[in-house]
Amino acid sequence: MQSAIQQSIQAIDTLIIGKQTQVKLALSCLLAGGHLLIEDLPGMGKTTLSHGLANVLGLDFSRVQFTSDLLPADVLGVSIFDAQKQQFKFHHGPIFNNVVLTDEINRASPKTQSALLEAMEENQVSIDGTTYPLPQPFFVIATQNPLHQAGTYPLPESQLDRFLMRIQLGYPNTASEKAMLLEQQNGDALALQAILNQHQLIDIQKQVIAVQVSDAIVDYILRLVTLSRESESYPNPLSPRASKAIMRSAKSWAFIEGRQFVIPEDVQAIFPAVTEHRLRSAQTDISTRQNLSEKLLSAVDPLN
Repeated sequence: MQSAIQQSIQAIDTLIIGKQTQVKLALSCLLAGGHLLIEDLPGMGKTTLSHGLANVLGLDFSRVQFTSDLLPADVLGVSIFDAQKQQFKFHHGPIFNNVVLTDEINRASPKTQSALLEAMEENQVSIDGTTYPLPQPFFVIATQNPLHQAGTYPLPESQLDRFLMRIQLGYPNTASEKAMLLEQQNGDALALQAILNQHQLIDIQKQVIAVQVSDAIVDYILRLVTLSRESESYPNPLSPRASKAIMRSAKSWAFIEGRQFVIPEDVQAIFPAVTEHRLRSAQTDISTRQNLSEKLLSAVDPLN
């Protein structure tokens, strides 16, 4: 499986050139069974990365463009009356896929945004008194534009907390952007072949859960979250859900690195992606955000 993981990373690298750390974080998030928020300016490759992940993992994919007039039924589905059978029949919405890309999620109203909460937390949706399970594995990848752009609604803290990780792609360096332009001229870099399939991915997720975490690493995670709660420097202290998210993500990162045990560097590698969107206020724009997660890491000694 390790070779398949590395092949997947290399394949996605052909789409998002020069952003291997972000690619590894995104893959780590999905292998840990979490949901991913990609927050950046338009045109940075957020949608391309989402397509690439779905393709190399061999998963069913759907894309929903969030707009101000989008309704929850447009995402979840709707019951329509069948005149011949004289009964209502439920028509599944785009959320009934393995990977659901909610593009520009903060352009939809809070009512539509909240339609995702049950799906993201419980892997099911309830409509008209009936509960429908979602396919497994199930991942939501949401993209978000900066809040200063017109027509955006900030995600509330309760929904931000449902995302295991939040990443930013940022501008590529000159060499990477030149390579991207030349690749665009020479061929279609989006035509990725599936390297894994659904059953293999579920098996990998089970292997990730089995990655060993020592008491020293657990204590390190607890010292980090405890400081966020005891210090007045952090607007939103880390919750027990965040503690679990750090643990899951560290295991996944260790697995991608080829280890069956977690070391402090694994925690440090995933910590900003897992905690920054939880620590800061939902109203804080990415252009003015503080690196609260980095402050926490620098304040806690992993060997204490």
